[in-house]
Amino acid sequence: MKPLFLNPPTFEDFDGGAGARYQASREVTSFWYPTWLCFPAGMIEGSRVVDAPVQKFTLDDCLKIARDFDMVVMYTSTPTLPIDIETARRIKEVKPGILTVLTGPHVTILPEESLRAGKGAIDIVCRGEFDYSTKELCEGRDWERVDGISFLKDGAVVHTPDRAPIADLDALPFVAPVYKRDLPIKEYVIPHFKNPYVSIYSSRGCPARCIYCLWPQTFSGRQMRTRSPQNVYEEIKWIVDNIPEMRELSFDDDTFSADKKHARAVAELIKPLGISWTINARANCDYETLKVMREAGLRHVVVGYESGNEQILKNIKKGVTKEQAIQFTKDCKKLGLSIHGAFIMGLPGETRETIQETIEYAKMLDLNSIQASLASPYPGTEFYDLCKEQGWIASDAFIDDTGHQKCVINYPHLSNAEIFNSVEEFYNKFYFRPKYILRSIGKMIVNGEERKKLLKEGKQYLDYMRKRKQAAS
Repeated sequence: MKPLFLNPPTFEDFDGGAGARYQASREVTSFWYPTWLCFPAGMIEGSRVVDAPVQKFTLDDCLKIARDFDMVVMYTSTPTLPIDIETARRIKEVKPGILTVLTGPHVTILPEESLRAGKGAIDIVCRGEFDYSTKELCEGRDWERVDGISFLKDGAVVHTPDRAPIADLDALPFVAPVYKRDLPIKEYVIPHFKNPYVSIYSSRGCPARCIYCLWPQTFSGRQMRTRSPQNVYEEIKWIVDNIPEMRELSFDDDTFSADKKHARAVAELIKPLGISWTINARANCDYETLKVMREAGLRHVVVGYESGNEQILKNIKKGVTKEQAIQFTKDCKKLGLSIHGAFIMGLPGETRETIQETIEYAKMLDLNSIQASLASPYPGTEFYDLCKEQGWIASDAFIDDTGHQKCVINYPHLSNAEIFNSVEEFYNKFYFRPKYILRSIGKMIVNGEERKKLLKEGKQYLDYMRKRKQAAS
């Protein structure tokens, strides 16, 4: 069978597709590559990857494309499952014989519920990594003999044996050639990256125990598996030679710095390429490892600080103390590394006082940029189980009608409205303080490109806050 790997149409600027780290529309336009879909696409002849939100394809556009394929594989998420099921239903209407497959964390954790919700529209759900499952389906293997899938048969749900996590990541194809073949490289933008950028994985899985993080608990696993440094180098060399417009490479690993030996080995190999690159790092990476990476071209780190309250960090099993995070930040600044800090409002233990503590903490760290998210208890996470047990979930609607995040957590001492409003307060107090404004003005004066970027982001941010207020009211 000839497969279409589809990141389905959702909302404007919705950043919730495969490979993404955020399941909602963003305050400024941000798009991650659909990397998870590109791995199996690279193994199957006649495949195509469509990233509808980025390519601005409507549902009608996707229906026309789907006519030319025998199977459509869609990456879904908890917030968009009903929309994605409807997309599959519409695809079935224009091509009844097509095989429809859903993948992603949500269907991995709730395969039966997902199949029954999509009865008549969804044929199969893939649980966990779906690289080889989709390949075997395309080869015509009997469904009962394909590990890691679930489907309805005579009204009953059939679950084939779990598929073991892929041990030999070097056996997978490079995703970059699929990007170049199917995707508009210049449309993938992350504001705090140099653009155009290209992202790849050098590993899968994360050994951290954070109770809220979706992917390691549901999809990629808590055992870190790495590609060989040489294999990583060879893909990056291919990118340098074949995607010359790339200005920065992003390692989209859950935590690139978790295996320090591997991180250093990759850095040493790619150093001669002279490229700028970014990583997702934990705030306990040691100075020497940071130094090795910096000298090899590392420019920017994305770091989950989450909260400025020590007890909340313990509650969420972050495994990094404030003291470690402060030292890490000092080390990054000493080496000249740019830092994008990620924070989450509404985690267990949050109060009006801890909200202010976290805002002041971020200001004290004086990071280059931040993102503030609402705590979202997705099925399959320890955080979800805790919230269900304590009765903290006020709604099942993770997003509003425009795709923007809603606060579903409601504590007895702190309402979901207060948590929701704390995000805007956080952004205002961080970005509108005199020190940050003066620094931004300085960048705008000396750099025309930076000026255009900041003005565009400012407009997007104001539009985003307007939509949030409309949704809240």
